[in-house]
Amino acid sequence: MQTHEIRDRFTQHFVDAGHIPVPSASLILDDPTLLFVNAGMVPFKPYFLGQQTPPFDSGTATSIQKCVRTLDIEEVGITTRHNTFFQMAGNFSFGQYFKEGAIELAWSLLTNSQADGGFGLDPERLWVTVYTEDDEAAEIWENKIGVPAERIQRMGMEDNFWSMGVPGPCGPSSEIYYDRGPEHGKEGGPIADDNRYMEIWNLVFMESIRGEGDKKGGFEILGELPNKNIDTGLGIERLACILQGVDNVYETDLLHPVIEATEKLTGTTYGAGGKEGELSDVRFRVIADHSRTAMMIILDGVTPSNEGRGYILRRLLRRIVRSARLLGAQGTTIETFMNTIMDTMAPSFPEIEQNRERILRVAVNEEKAFLKTLESGTHRFDEAAATVKGSGQTVLPGGQAFELHDTYGFPIDLTLEMAAEAGLEVDMAAFDAAMKEQRDRAKADSKAKKTGNIDESLYREWVDAHPTEFVGFDTLDHDSKVIGLVRGGEKVGEVGQGDEVEVILDITPMYAEGGGQLADRGRIVVGDTVLSVHDVQKVGNKKLWVHKATVENGGLDLGQTVRTEVNPTWRHGARQAHTATHLIHAALRQVLGPTAVQAGSMNKPGYLRFDFNYTDQLTSAQLDEIAVIANQAVDADFAVNTFETSLERAKEMGAMALFGENYGDEVRVVEIGGPFSIELCGGTHVEHSSQIGPVAVLGESSVGSGARRIEAYSGMDSFAFFSKEAALASGLAEELKTPTDQLPERIAQLTERLRAAEKEIENLRKKELANQTGELVKQAETIGDIKFLAVKLPDGLTGGDMRTMATDLRGRLGSDPAVIVLASSTDGKVPFAVAATPGAVDKGIKAGQYVGMFGGYVGGKGGGKPDLAQGSGSDASGIEAGFTALREEIGKV
Repeated sequence: MQTHEIRDRFTQHFVDAGHIPVPSASLILDDPTLLFVNAGMVPFKPYFLGQQTPPFDSGTATSIQKCVRTLDIEEVGITTRHNTFFQMAGNFSFGQYFKEGAIELAWSLLTNSQADGGFGLDPERLWVTVYTEDDEAAEIWENKIGVPAERIQRMGMEDNFWSMGVPGPCGPSSEIYYDRGPEHGKEGGPIADDNRYMEIWNLVFMESIRGEGDKKGGFEILGELPNKNIDTGLGIERLACILQGVDNVYETDLLHPVIEATEKLTGTTYGAGGKEGELSDVRFRVIADHSRTAMMIILDGVTPSNEGRGYILRRLLRRIVRSARLLGAQGTTIETFMNTIMDTMAPSFPEIEQNRERILRVAVNEEKAFLKTLESGTHRFDEAAATVKGSGQTVLPGGQAFELHDTYGFPIDLTLEMAAEAGLEVDMAAFDAAMKEQRDRAKADSKAKKTGNIDESLYREWVDAHPTEFVGFDTLDHDSKVIGLVRGGEKVGEVGQGDEVEVILDITPMYAEGGGQLADRGRIVVGDTVLSVHDVQKVGNKKLWVHKATVENGGLDLGQTVRTEVNPTWRHGARQAHTATHLIHAALRQVLGPTAVQAGSMNKPGYLRFDFNYTDQLTSAQLDEIAVIANQAVDADFAVNTFETSLERAKEMGAMALFGENYGDEVRVVEIGGPFSIELCGGTHVEHSSQIGPVAVLGESSVGSGARRIEAYSGMDSFAFFSKEAALASGLAEELKTPTDQLPERIAQLTERLRAAEKEIENLRKKELANQTGELVKQAETIGDIKFLAVKLPDGLTGGDMRTMATDLRGRLGSDPAVIVLASSTDGKVPFAVAATPGAVDKGIKAGQYVGMFGGYVGGKGGGKPDLAQGSGSDASGIEAGFTALREEIGKV
């Protein structure tokens, strides 16, 4: 049974049982505690935490959620049951059925024949575990389902008790295992061997509330939940492994094609056996696993970077490249892996096909960048290895190995391999200590971020009973009733002058921040009372508007009727900027094509920025064309139409959506000029494109690997920008006595003259340096049969000057053994250089080694080749001591 059929059967089983099918959420949710969705229940967290009421009429739901778990990425591939990306199928009950219902639904799906819509598993091969104290679940399994008592095992909190890791809902769980047979391990059930007995489904019975405590089990049970809930998770990949009769998750229909493609690219065979074969198999599995995870992360809008989600993606892609090279691949490989995994995953995720080109571009460009990193890392390793060997040591310091890993992105196993080839070992204890320190910092940062999770339970009363009615599309002021007041995180009945408050209204014309548009500014007034509103945010699945305000005068009581007024100037500018953002997006896609995908935006009165996934810098011609197209749309006076429709209908119309955003069944569409621009958007807009006024494109820049940003002004801010530019051009024209339209040519002439003058000055400088070197040669001393010249040059010379003079002096001293050491002091820095003649190099003298020694005396470091090396330090007081040390070193030669 193919994986996509397993998905379909699971969903149909629970739909037939009355569950509402819920599409998978994006891997990226607005949750400060998570980089990626890592469990099927994550999108349902607000309902389990009691912060929101479930929106499902039946009180039940089912989903197949995309999940990514990236802890201990280095362990991937070592086991054959775990993936960084996986599909978690689940059924959820919010106060409806409980243990017996969940157990019966799971058992019937697993054991019903395939002809009847089930998976057809042999009941005799199924084992279950229950929490040690959960007699109720054990009784249901034995007496209701008929599982023999000897196949029901009890486990403690560590294995069969679930919580979110924070105070809140918790409860015992029951896990279902499949016996894969004696060839996979010893008898005795999951307690004896969890390799032979593979866990496929976990049923969580949320019935209690837990208190504080860090470790699993290290907390107090405070009481029972008012409503008992069910959260289950079936691993699609593990079930596919069983139903397809393969040994592990890497041999299923989704991942094995990648392994086969890897064999063709590398010439290495998977499953060859032996110690080397086992290591190779891990690399095959890393490629298969990471290719799928990276592809799915890119699909949801992430691009490689050095932090957060982008850093995880970068690590995954680089581990793929590194593993392929260690298996023997030459050149680029990512495109093959990505195309293969997209082919296998597309039946379950049809959106892959329309994003194939973008996914390939992001992945391939990261591979190219990493291949360059490998080249620079190899150079850095060569320098480090030469220094170690030059000092007579055989162990590369762990700190240098960590620097290669952390700073240069150089994988540790490549460092180990190259060190062995160079006859060196690596101080892995020190490396591991540095890695642990880094992980500890990351864990501390992650733990600190968890405090940023907003406690929305404070607002639940209002979310459930009084969702805010937004009327701001049609009016800028409206009578509203104060249905909630919050001050300092607590509900209050009244507020007074000077208080910073959150005001909750039944009706509001004020736009809450969303879709890139900043919130409206305005006032809440009643009688002499005036509140200045400086922000509006959505809470509770975007149902409730929370107005953040300062009480400027008077006081406000709960239940009062007030007048809510939007600042019209602010709204006018915001509408202009937001509609201009849509014009920029449409123009961008005309110029760059459909692979330039929106990655975020921000607009406020008079200004907008638009982020998009694209790897190449835009040319000035492309930027000009984007500006022209946007302003042509303004001039065309396109009608701006907004309407609500179904999500499916909007997609059929070609409406574009933002990656990472989860849309409901009904969406708002903004259409400008018919086919010119059509997007899903909940923001405020002008009625006609001409109302935007001119759009001034300021430029574009990089905001990370594979991500670019365009910035622009709109309306009067554009006019002010153009006026300033015109005044600047007029001033230059007057200063240069040149007509404005001839300024470019005149400036180009002046620039050329300046370059010629700079070149002439540089030539004179080189002649002066050459004259100095002629005199310096006479100062060389002889140590044994080696000439030694150490000179502190006048202040102000650069590293380039050092290199030029050292090269000239080396030539003047001929082929006889000679060493030249030069240093200077410039603005607190100490540039220095060491050169060695061919005769000196023949004696074993290496400039790179000497420059490293000298750097230790001036607080710096450097590197280079045996005949020429240079560096920079910060302590000029050590120059003479450095000269003395090298003089003594040459004496030893």
